[in-house]
Amino acid sequence: MDAVAEIERLVSWLRDRLGEARAQGFVYGLSGGIDSAVVGALTERAAPGANLAIIMPCHSQRVDIDDAHLVARSLGLNAKEIDLSPVFDLLVSQAALGDSQGSRDLASANLKARLRMATLYLHANRRNALVSGTGNRSELTVGYFTKYGDGGCDLLPIGHLVKAQVRAVAAVLGVPERIIVKAPTAGLWPGQTDESEMGITYEALDRYILTGEGPAAVVERIQAMNRASDHKRKPPPVPDWHAL
Repeated sequence: MDAVAEIERLVSWLRDRLGEARAQGFVYGLSGGIDSAVVGALTERAAPGANLAIIMPCHSQRVDIDDAHLVARSLGLNAKEIDLSPVFDLLVSQAALGDSQGSRDLASANLKARLRMATLYLHANRRNALVSGTGNRSELTVGYFTKYGDGGCDLLPIGHLVKAQVRAVAAVLGVPERIIVKAPTAGLWPGQTDESEMGITYEALDRYILTGEGPAAVVERIQAMNRASDHKRKPPPVPDWHAL
C-alpha cells in the first residue's frame, strides 16, 4: 500500500462525504490510541479547523487521557475533554446494575462505549457535523467493537485498513511514535489489551484478512468470531413485507 497516495484518497473521500451530507465538519472520539489519532489527522486535513475531537474518560486510565491530549497537541486538533464517569455511575446506580461482575464486566464496558456515542452525536447535531467512527478492518472483521457504541457512527474512514496499514498511514501523518508503538487497548480495565481480549494477535488477524492464510486454530477462531458478530455489521432485521 502506498500510504501517501492512500491519505490523499481518504482526504478527498472525506470531503465528498461532507458535501453529500451538507455538513460542516466531523466529530470523533479521541482515545489516545492509534486509530482515533489517524482519524483525527485525516479529518483535519479534509476540513481544517472545522472538527471536534472529544476525549471522554469514564473511569479511564490516566495514561490514556494523557496520550489523547498528546495526540491533540501534536496534530493540532481541536479537542475537548468530557468526563463521563459521574454520568456512568448515576446510570448504573439508577438502573440497579450494582450486581456487576467486577472490573471486567463487559456489560458495563459496553455502557461506557454507548455513553460516548451519545455524547458524540449530541455535539455533532449541534455543529451540523458527521460522527466519524475510528474502527479499522481488523476490528470490524471479528466484531471487536460495541454495537451502538463505537460502532455507532456516520462513516468509518479507516474501516477498510487492517491494523498494520493503519500504522503505516499513522507514520506518514506524523502521529507520535509513542502512540504508534503502544499496545492497542480499549481501556476496559487495567492491563487490558485488544490482543489478550481477542485471543489472537493483530499480525495473525491481518494476515488472515489479507491472504486467507494462517494456523488452523487461528483461522478457526477468526471465522468463529466473525460469525458470532455478524449481527453487529448488519442493520436490524425487518420482516419481509406482505399484504396485510
